[in-house]
Amino acid sequence: MYKPLLEVLNTQIANWTLLFTKLHNYHWYVKGPQFFTLHLKFEELYTEAALHVDNLAERLLALGGSPVATLHEVIQLSTVKDARGQEKAEEMVRSVVEDFGIVIGELKEGMSLASAEGDETTGDMLLAIHSSLEKHVWMLRSFLG
Repeated sequence: MYKPLLEVLNTQIANWTLLFTKLHNYHWYVKGPQFFTLHLKFEELYTEAALHVDNLAERLLALGGSPVATLHEVIQLSTVKDARGQEKAEEMVRSVVEDFGIVIGELKEGMSLASAEGDETTGDMLLAIHSSLEKHVWMLRSFLG
């Protein structure tokens, strides 16, 4: 298997592992008039993040790769930023939009690599995540006005 594609998958595992924790942080600490809306949205997003971690890791294993599985590796490999703590509700949403934008770009790269390798299964998996993220970004930007 083409090493750059395995690296893209591992980066996504790291990103979604970090996002899983970050979204829990936001779920627990969001305050203000948007609490009920964002509390539920962040729960939806961290639940989705957990599915992505597992599916990406299992795909990577099927391709002969080794998924990152320690927090040390996750922090080193992820390209999204961890929560700072004390973010206001709108800052949380902006941060998630920014993170999802980074991931969308990386997924496009991964889809291109998968296509070059003739790996439709991985390409389809990345496309499904990409499609979901584009919808989330649209909704979160609409929330921000």
